[in-house]
Amino acid sequence: MAIGPDPGDGGAVALQYSSGVSDPTGPCPASDGDHAVDPAEPPVTRDPWEKAGWLMAAIWLVFLAFPLISVFAVTDNAWLRAANVLVILTFAGVYTLSFIRLPESEPARLARHAATYLPILIGLIVVAGLTIRSNALSMGAYVVAFSVYAMPLRLALFSTATLLMFATVLPLLDTSDGPPWWMYDLIILLVAVACLIPKQLDERAERKRARDKTLTLAAERDRVARDVHDVLGHSLTVITVKSELAERLVDLDPARAKDEITQVRSIARQALAEIRATVAGLRVARLADELSHADDALRGAGIDADLPDDPDVVDPRHRITMAWALREAVTNVVRHSNATTCTVRWTSDSLVISDDGRGTGSKNAGNGITGLRERVAHAGGDVTLGPGADGVGTTLEVRL
Repeated sequence: MAIGPDPGDGGAVALQYSSGVSDPTGPCPASDGDHAVDPAEPPVTRDPWEKAGWLMAAIWLVFLAFPLISVFAVTDNAWLRAANVLVILTFAGVYTLSFIRLPESEPARLARHAATYLPILIGLIVVAGLTIRSNALSMGAYVVAFSVYAMPLRLALFSTATLLMFATVLPLLDTSDGPPWWMYDLIILLVAVACLIPKQLDERAERKRARDKTLTLAAERDRVARDVHDVLGHSLTVITVKSELAERLVDLDPARAKDEITQVRSIARQALAEIRATVAGLRVARLADELSHADDALRGAGIDADLPDDPDVVDPRHRITMAWALREAVTNVVRHSNATTCTVRWTSDSLVISDDGRGTGSKNAGNGITGLRERVAHAGGDVTLGPGADGVGTTLEVRL
């Protein structure tokens, strides 16, 4: 019996088609092999702060009070005061708008965004500096914050370093009274660190979410591939066996040959429904159905079947897994074992399938057995495959 190895086609899996499965047209419970799951993509939940995140940037505008105070300290000209107040308020508006319109983290869009707003912010600082001189450097902290969130890390660090240079040199050249140069450097450094740390943490979290999504998609692809393999393996096996039988009977017993062809058509239709259900994530193997179809498949192949008759013996928690195991084992018996008898026994948490065929030899397990091992491992069990009693045939044992 070649329960394990399946050269060429990767080891099929006995299929029987869950009764009542039809062409799915709407959302239904799904199966990941052993557990029912909802196939629907979870609704995209948006961060409630996503649209109001700019408030976290705007709240720091309160510190523009310092350059505003400087306007009134350095000049008595009412028009000049009004012009500089207007410049600072415009700076506040542009800064806030730059965060309101801050795009998602696509590099190209962020680059265009930074190229639009950064020159405006720097230009407004230069205009204010014509009057309040080095006091305008306190506005540079906002440029640092914008650079961190709207530019790649290297450019943000370059922008911060440039501002630190100006914040160090310009106060030394400014003969008017004002804060010492290190005060501006300290403010810029604190703002840079306060923005860089959460930005880097957010980026790492985003990369982790992307990796998790990739792994989830890969697992789903594996599940669909495994389920399609399971469906087609048994379906094509049974169709082949019954077609060969009908071919032999067409002259000897036309009525039975017609009945076999009718069954082939029914199996093909059910297999199509199973494939559609698999793609939609619907299919759940049922132990009672698998037992009935295992009997049909074995007897159709001329193999005496010794099967249990009470699926209720099996723990309900393990029935889906056992149904998959029975499907895989019986398909391989039919296709590869050249056996004359096949015996199936189960308990509440174990399943044993034995045959008197040619055995596994030195061949490695095919894709079907590999997929079965994965299913059983997912359910917390293990699969043992080896020679049968007295070294004759093959025995597959599943323990959960």
